[in-house]
Amino acid sequence: MTPDQIPVRGALTADKPLDSLTWLRVGGPADWLFQPADADDLAAFLAALDPAIPVFPMGVGSNLIVRDGGLRGVVIRLGRGFNGIETGELISAGAAALDAHVARKAADAGRDLTFLRTIPGSIGGAVRMNAGCYGTYVADHLIDVTTVDRNGMRHTIPASALNLRYRQSDLPEGMIITSARFDAPEAEPAALHARMADQLAKRDATQPTKERSAGSTFRNPAGFSSTGRDDDRHDLKAWKVIEEAGLRGARLGGAQMSAKHPNFLINAGGASAAHLEALGEQVRKRVLQARGISLEWEIMRVGEVMPDTHVPEIELDTGKTE
Repeated sequence: MTPDQIPVRGALTADKPLDSLTWLRVGGPADWLFQPADADDLAAFLAALDPAIPVFPMGVGSNLIVRDGGLRGVVIRLGRGFNGIETGELISAGAAALDAHVARKAADAGRDLTFLRTIPGSIGGAVRMNAGCYGTYVADHLIDVTTVDRNGMRHTIPASALNLRYRQSDLPEGMIITSARFDAPEAEPAALHARMADQLAKRDATQPTKERSAGSTFRNPAGFSSTGRDDDRHDLKAWKVIEEAGLRGARLGGAQMSAKHPNFLINAGGASAAHLEALGEQVRKRVLQARGISLEWEIMRVGEVMPDTHVPEIELDTGKTE
């Protein structure tokens, strides 16, 4: 069946622009956007949908560039029916629950998931990407996830089956995460909230949190996230090699590598997805030339390029540095 032939309880919208749903505020339309009411609604829709129609699960758009030509098929965006958080000996969170909210709710209950507090996005994306910071990752706490596959079948997948590693997992193709369970050690709520306040202060001092960005643009060549400790290595951090290539503050149209943190790609005003992606690719090229290091995108880039789109390789305006 085609999407419009399937009865749903959630919201189904044709030709939905996606720019307002991504943190970078770029992107063309999806053929269809489906926002299921709950897991039953999602499973029934996928079971009835023509298998030839592609499906793309989208979180809150915090780590995503949707290209200007948009996305074919159905974009599935989980919302209120998937953002519940339950606390106890284990922490259970819906895939649409924001990482920061999960960290706060857990802390209120005296459970330590503080590493999630400064990670942008939602739990589904955090699991898929094995998100982490300060030396702690989702893999260190995840017990299992519940999912719905492309045929509408439900599964519970243990963390051990996901092969979680730095910014990667082996989540089976077509699986949509609906919730996750975490093991979180006990601690004093006041101490946990104080730790998170310190983490937020450090983040705001070093990252462009008030700009339109998608978080870290490239994975660290070292293969691990910042630990926050005094002995943390900086020689193989993405921001360091970008800065050494002279690209802190580099601009291409409305796209810019942040002057505050050069591994943050920002929409400084009026950027298209084409300019954002082209700037990232030019940064990759110049870092490869300068350091022999091939940076890997951390931001996911999806969708189609607009026909006849051509972004020339121009001399980058590096602007001011801080």
